[in-house]
Amino acid sequence: QVQLVESGGGLVQPGGSLRLSCAASGSIFDINAMRWYRQNPGKERELVASIDSDSSTKYADSLKGRFTISRDNAKTTVYLQMNSLKPEDTAVYYCNADIRRRIGSPYFNFWGQGTQVTVSS
Repeated sequence: QVQLVESGGGLVQPGGSLRLSCAASGSIFDINAMRWYRQNPGKERELVASIDSDSSTKYADSLKGRFTISRDNAKTTVYLQMNSLKPEDTAVYYCNADIRRRIGSPYFNFWGQGTQVTVSS
């Protein structure tokens, strides 16, 4: 069993900051890429940022400079530091990861349950 558990969401005023965390647990051999997505009702889920096992990162063009993705040394927890938040950043944020459960097996894609971020005054 593999789980991705997000935390850190909540209500923040425009211009504020939040730090999301996503911890992977369970039967894990290693984790390749980890990602953050976000989604609003009636809209498609969009990729916010990704970080590979070598710590290389990619961001949605519209979020560069405000959001920062990182991983812990064990590479099982991914973070999303969100600064200068705007009302349009309001969404459910989902963690996503490519996880291999044993040596020699393929990587499978897993999702967390999501955490709500609301930016409002």
